Parts: sequence; C-alpha cells; structure tokens
Amino acid sequence: MALAVHIPEYLEDCELVAGEDLAREPAFWLAHLMLTVGDPSEDPERYGVDASVYEEMVERLGDPEAPWPVLRVPFTGGHTAHVVYANFHDVNNVDFFVRHPQWGRLGYFGQCGADEAGPGLSWQELAILAQATQESSEGLTDVSQRLLLLLPMLGDADMPTEARHMVAQALAHCGIRTDAADKLATILVGEQEPDSEPRWTVTTDSPLAVCSSSYSPRHIPLALGITPSQAQALADALNGRG
Repeated sequence: MALAVHIPEYLEDCELVAGEDLAREPAFWLAHLMLTVGDPSEDPERYGVDASVYEEMVERLGDPEAPWPVLRVPFTGGHTAHVVYANFHDVNNVDFFVRHPQWGRLGYFGQCGADEAGPGLSWQELAILAQATQESSEGLTDVSQRLLLLLPMLGDADMPTEARHMVAQALAHCGIRTDAADKLATILVGEQEPDSEPRWTVTTDSPLAVCSSSYSPRHIPLALGITPSQAQALADALNGRG
C-alpha cells in the first residue's frame, strides 16, 4: 500500500500518496512523457511498451477516484521538487513545484494539462536537479528517472548539443526501446532555432533566474515572497552551488 504524503501548502481536500513505485515501470515513463509533452495516442509498442500495460498506466495516472500520485526529487539544501497527478472529475493536470519546509508556500515550476503553464526549468537547472545530492530518504534517487520526471518543465533556447543524447540515454535506461529512444528524445527536447525563446536571465531583483515566456510561472522569481536568504539558497541549489 502506498504511503500517504502530506503537503500543507498544497490543495486542501485531496488525498496524496507516494508514487515513486510507479517509476519501476517503463509504461510509467512513456505515459508520463506522452501525457505531458507528447502524444498520448502514440503506439506504445514502437517504444517497447505493451499496449495493455500502457493503457492501464494511463488510466491509473488519470483516475479521479484514486489518491493522487506524488513523485519527489529531493535536492540540495533541503528542497524537494514535487510532481503531482491532480485528477478532478472534470479535468486532469500534472503539477510541478518546489517546496522547502521552512517557506510556508510553494514555488511553482508549471503545470501540464488543461491549465497548461510553463516552462519552469532551464536545461542547466534540469541537469543539476537530476544529478543533485540526495538529502532525503524519500523520493527518486536514479539520475535518469529524475531527469525524465522533470523534463516536461524544460524550456530553453540555449541548450547544449549533448542534451538530446542525455535524454535518449535516460529513456533507454528507464526501459524505452533503445532504437526508438533517440527519436523520442529529439521530439521531447525539440529543435532549437537561433534567436528562439524562451530565455533565462538573472536580474537585480532576485538571484533566481526568470523566464522570458509570459506563460511561465517563472516570468517572476520562483517562490515569490520567501526571504532573501531563502531565495539565495534556492538559487544556489538550482545552480549546483553549495
């Protein structure tokens, strides 16, 4: 039986359960990526995932009668990124946010679904969170799983050439058929064009980078309202300092 998860600052009257056990299944990773940034109607067999298993996973992740699955990525300084499958009877969303027990609020990376908002992470931040030191006994520890879990929040016009290869390796590691992983990674990461958007910059107002996209919750500093020292600690953690 999955353990209950309590997030005081999150939505009231919703039952949350730890969903990290789902990460053992290749069907979860394909469903997670197709439901958030891909095409859910894609044939799962081409990626090495049994169609019936995939369909069961999609139904589980969108079941409004079941507790909402939460997957966590703990990282430096006591911060934790959360991914919640928020399933109401009339709408399904996947929420991405960061929490620290001393804040009293959440910092939203974004959301996939009916109320889409993003991007929420630059490539550098995503890569750092994937590889960050584990500071909690809860949550995902595998680098590839951490990368793919947060990948839907990626949006960056300035990505390194190795980004696609890293995503392809993560897909193969998590059970996606090797000969299909590279093509899927290209779709997920996208082709970057010169002078494209979004871009990430640090201003004099906050040590936390802001996103040029007006659709991103990070068009303003992440977790707005935390103290300056807390903002600096979060910025350090997202940039691999400390």
